[in-house]
Amino acid sequence: MKIGILQTGHAPDEVLGDLGDYDAMFARLLGGHGFDFQTFNVVDMEFPDNPEACEGWLVTGSKHGAYEDHPFIPPLEDLIRGIHAADRPMIGVCFGHQIIAQAMGGKVVKFGGGWSVGRKGYSYRGRNITLNAWHQDQVVEVPEGAEVIASNDFCANAALVYGDRIWTIQPHPEFGSPMVEALATHRGPGVVPTAHLDTARATLDAPIDQTAIADDMAAFLKRGA
Repeated sequence: MKIGILQTGHAPDEVLGDLGDYDAMFARLLGGHGFDFQTFNVVDMEFPDNPEACEGWLVTGSKHGAYEDHPFIPPLEDLIRGIHAADRPMIGVCFGHQIIAQAMGGKVVKFGGGWSVGRKGYSYRGRNITLNAWHQDQVVEVPEGAEVIASNDFCANAALVYGDRIWTIQPHPEFGSPMVEALATHRGPGVVPTAHLDTARATLDAPIDQTAIADDMAAFLKRGA
């Protein structure tokens, strides 16, 4: 199954040698599930020819805000709606979660409660999971027809499903401890409160549920194909 990765931002230069860009992180996360991947750097205005160019789609995270004025955002929203209309399965993570919600009629804002950084717990479909987060923006109005499937006290709409075609999540299942440490070092200072960065570093060795969520993501893509 061919999955198109719509890359909406780039990882810090300092991690590219060891961890790769966001597309490489997702390829590792979903490795072993029989997918082939093709990356489209939509943040650099590189778009697929049409929504049917791949059998499934994945929208990555980004340092940008979904509500900001960037050239790639309007055509990406059009593409998201086109993928939905073409009945292809789609996953969104962090910014991907937000831009899909915005494209489908929801609302995304810079959250007044501040940042969520590092290992966080969520109630997800009746069970507790932990994943790494790195965000201030949140989906505050859920699109019509979407169902909330994960939340915590800080992030009410932490994961959404839209029928059997769209699955999105606010935290980062593709981020392991090395990426959180890199972000805390290279993107956090002066942006994220120091106390948040210290707390994130203090839990780097604690387990997270990457594999379980990766399995859910893969199953969703295959079920929707």
